[in-house]
Amino acid sequence: MHRPGSFYQVPKKSYASNGPFTRVTSNNGDYLMKLTLGTPPVDVYGLVDTDSDLVWAQCTPCQGCYKQKNPMFDPLKECNSFFDHSCSPEKACDYVYAYADDSATKGMLAKEIATFSSTDGKPIVESIIFGCGHNNTGVFNENDMGLIGLGGGPLSLVSQMGNLYGSKRFSQCLVPFHADPHTSGTISLGEASDVSGEGVVTTPLVSEEGQTPYLVTLEGISTPETYLPQEFYDRLVEELKVQINLPPIHVDPDLGTQLCYKSETNLEGPILTAHFEGADVKLLPLQTFIPPKDGVFCFAMTGTTDGLYIFGNFAQSNVLIGFDLDKRIVFFKPTDFTKP
Repeated sequence: MHRPGSFYQVPKKSYASNGPFTRVTSNNGDYLMKLTLGTPPVDVYGLVDTDSDLVWAQCTPCQGCYKQKNPMFDPLKECNSFFDHSCSPEKACDYVYAYADDSATKGMLAKEIATFSSTDGKPIVESIIFGCGHNNTGVFNENDMGLIGLGGGPLSLVSQMGNLYGSKRFSQCLVPFHADPHTSGTISLGEASDVSGEGVVTTPLVSEEGQTPYLVTLEGISTPETYLPQEFYDRLVEELKVQINLPPIHVDPDLGTQLCYKSETNLEGPILTAHFEGADVKLLPLQTFIPPKDGVFCFAMTGTTDGLYIFGNFAQSNVLIGFDLDKRIVFFKPTDFTKP
């Protein structure tokens, strides 16, 4: 993954207890975060990504861009200021940013006004660095207006807002994959991201400071009757087959090799427990089985041999998760975000 280096230092403000937050909605297995940019303000719905740093939006003119349903961001109308010749004689403000799935964005970095909701009801208006993407390719759908990097690097939204508010921390609450489409979660930054109270467990961040992505230690997963160590996917699937009182679907070209069951409603069990270092997180069927088509629910985990292990979006839903990048701690608190 290519990441631009740090070139801009945001001046620190005195610490403010009031914290910014924004809404997050489910989008074809991913999540879209609302970021309000420009003057006059324009809502940009970007893919949430904790595995990258750059914040960018598709911008006009777009010579090689994927299809987008909503109007693209127009820098001539909304943009506050581009870093043109003032960046460097080599025009270092042009950027190229690539991702592990071969998606890529090319464009120009800009300094822009961003407006957030806040915990005290007053809008928070700050200047951030973002990318105006004029050539964007890869695995995007028409609802994606860009991407919001929430990684640990200096260009991420978390780091930029942390420099402003004195604390690099954020929390997320994601609604389940098949929740009511009118429900939404939130991403909170700074003081507003506090995760506390009954049921909170913590695990250390083992990735180095400033590193993207965020790494934690998963020691195993257990069902009510079986504890499985780290190299466990095939054994976990076999254990689920034993504990689920339904015959799995054996032949369906649409489903491939996934463990799937015919059911009009989600399965009743079993409940899995993810054993992180110092933190046990229970995972209900709502978080571990998803409906790829009507009348079918499939296990939402898969095995891998490439050495990359991801605790994915579906498992993270209905858990308030806080990331404190200064203290190097991740917080978990089970919460039902489908209730008003």
